[in-house]
Amino acid sequence: MPESTRIHPDKVRAYLDTDYRLGHSAQDIVLTIGRRSERLAKVFGANAVHCGAFLTAHNPRGTLQPDAVNEAGHAELSGLLRDQGLRAIEGSGSEEGTDWPSEKSWFALGLQLDPAKALGHRFDQDAIVWVGADAVPQLILLR
Repeated sequence: MPESTRIHPDKVRAYLDTDYRLGHSAQDIVLTIGRRSERLAKVFGANAVHCGAFLTAHNPRGTLQPDAVNEAGHAELSGLLRDQGLRAIEGSGSEEGTDWPSEKSWFALGLQLDPAKALGHRFDQDAIVWVGADAVPQLILLR
């Protein structure tokens, strides 16, 4: 993470405490910032990739948006990932014990850091989660 950010420390804490969930079933993979995911490492190996990014188009800059706006952004992000030929796993991000709604997201397998950051900027997000070959999720602040 950068040493300085324009994002309020409470928001950064919330991003660090969020569960980043890949999938919508009992076999979900839940990513935790800073903690290696053995299950994700196996997904990387099975798909011959060494990285990936967890991205959302919901609630730009952490500002609640109407469902229709969030759904349109989610569909646009899906199309952009598909156009890049990336396999993406739908998921969601949520922080347990808060009133903040779960945000639909995508985990894009094989998406390198710079293109992932560009997508985060395109959807006016505060941050993305990027995972390198070590399978340890990193919070990447964008502002």
